[in-house]
Amino acid sequence: MKTVSVVTFGCKVNQFESEAISHGLEQRGYILVPFGEGADMTIVNTCTVTQRADFQSRQAIRRASRSNPNSLIIVTGCYPQVEPAAFLKMKEIDYLLGNKEKSEIPQFLSLMQTGKFPRVQIGNIQEEKSFSETPLHSFHRHTRAFLKIQDGCNDRCSYCIVPHARGPSRSLRPERVSENLKVLKEKGFKEVVLIGIHLGAYGLELDPPFPLKELIRRLEREETPDRIRLSSMEPGDFSPELISALSQSEKICPHLHLSIQSGDDEILKKMNRNYNRSSLSSLIQELFLRIPNLSIGADVIVGFPGETEDHFRQTYGLVESLPFSYLHVFPFSRRKGTPAYQYPQGQNEKEIKKRAMEMRELGRQKRRMFYQRFLNQELRVLVENRKEKETGKWKGLSRNFIPVRLHHQNGNQEDPSWVNQEWTVRMTEWSESALIGEVVGK
Repeated sequence: MKTVSVVTFGCKVNQFESEAISHGLEQRGYILVPFGEGADMTIVNTCTVTQRADFQSRQAIRRASRSNPNSLIIVTGCYPQVEPAAFLKMKEIDYLLGNKEKSEIPQFLSLMQTGKFPRVQIGNIQEEKSFSETPLHSFHRHTRAFLKIQDGCNDRCSYCIVPHARGPSRSLRPERVSENLKVLKEKGFKEVVLIGIHLGAYGLELDPPFPLKELIRRLEREETPDRIRLSSMEPGDFSPELISALSQSEKICPHLHLSIQSGDDEILKKMNRNYNRSSLSSLIQELFLRIPNLSIGADVIVGFPGETEDHFRQTYGLVESLPFSYLHVFPFSRRKGTPAYQYPQGQNEKEIKKRAMEMRELGRQKRRMFYQRFLNQELRVLVENRKEKETGKWKGLSRNFIPVRLHHQNGNQEDPSWVNQEWTVRMTEWSESALIGEVVGK
């Protein structure tokens, strides 16, 4: 029996694909072990969205080799897809596979073990026209399930390497989305997160087109889990019809994560984003007013080439004025092959770090204010199958994406029967990382 480790970097789509690989390996009799425990084979599913992601992938490869010098090491994902030459001289690596080929790892691993498989298998992802479905209806140690319904991106933001790594936008047909969600509900999942590289572009390339707003309306009336969450969205994706569908839905969780990136018009134009600060402000306020208890998270890039102190202050001021509930802040990272790679930098690393720290502190303030809004209120919370180490309290997640630590109403903290159930919880305390509440009913 051969042991395998799968280590994953990057987005939820990568996590889903690694889970699918792991499932396929288990079905073929392989034993999954934690990364770093000297597995017979190690699969590194890489991300390349930043220089740090590249570094982490290379670091994982070397660590896998150190933990077992005889381990078969397979590297796949976005990094080798766009820059295979970065790995060709790494003696630790046995096989390089692109994003299209990664799903074939379980099928061909036995050939790889015997050396009867080409060392490099990286196809032209730009030629991909159809969505490659990977049915997956079990998730290790997860109360919530993911369902990948879209891949690729047709946008060409000046800083982003993702379209080069993932190819053009393509979607899972709506009837297959419905069928997968029905199976996941039958398997006992109370919440499913719909994921994609550019989720808001879902269905636009289908014939006939079937946009996200139509999918939401369809799922609302079908046999699907009661909680459906959307992964990251782009501000330009929100039509009036989509906002209406979201505001009327009883299944879509009141939680949106938007890649806003900047709040300065000049920088947004250089980024090749299809909105400005005025339209962004109007969108956020409309969403907040139309969807009760909505949590809105945001991605923000600081230190984009040419970003002056005034540009940064414009972004900071806009974010500060809007009802965001948390921020993910990223220092700009040059990606070879993107237009922004050629732009003059403008700011030194020390200044970029300072801006990132300031924006992250604003994010902490936003999160604190959002949590405090719900003190002494009741929220619907899905209890997860894990506890907080320090306190022994069960962990849960509200529909609007607030982590919750729970007191059981009868005081029995060991009772597992309420795991993977949604409960009404009254919020009694708050901390920097979660709200604390007491279960008051089903």
